[in-house]
Amino acid sequence: MRFTLHTDYGLRVLLYAAAHPDRVVTTAEIGVAYGISKHHLVRVAQSLRDGGYLALKTGRRGGLALTRDPGEISIGAVVRDLEPDLRLVECFDPATSKCPIAPVCGLATALREASDAFLGVLDRVSLKQALRRGNPIGHFLPLARLDRRARPRA
Repeated sequence: MRFTLHTDYGLRVLLYAAAHPDRVVTTAEIGVAYGISKHHLVRVAQSLRDGGYLALKTGRRGGLALTRDPGEISIGAVVRDLEPDLRLVECFDPATSKCPIAPVCGLATALREASDAFLGVLDRVSLKQALRRGNPIGHFLPLARLDRRARPRA
């Protein structure tokens, strides 16, 4: 299974925001931290806002912040909200499938179970837990913080 860049960036935005709970962060500083264009991040931030994960604040002191505690945000839920197509194979959607062996294929069941297991693992991981695994993300990301007087708007 492979995520789109939109989902990958969405997870990174949430990790960044969770690593800086004491302040509003901007798409510009997140872009600097990850080497991602602000244009991509604006669209990602809008999707995360639409999913109820981020609040976007406009204006001079604008930016984005989590709408709830990182412990309440399931990585599996975020992936389901951001990923446009979680079908591993064509036959997962009977309405559009053109696979001639779908009615007799035993592989689809195994693939569906594998996909469900994959998402099930992500369902058990909160954003808070993702911050704590491996090296603490917060120790690396603050290096990208922009000078607040010179920072661009979100």
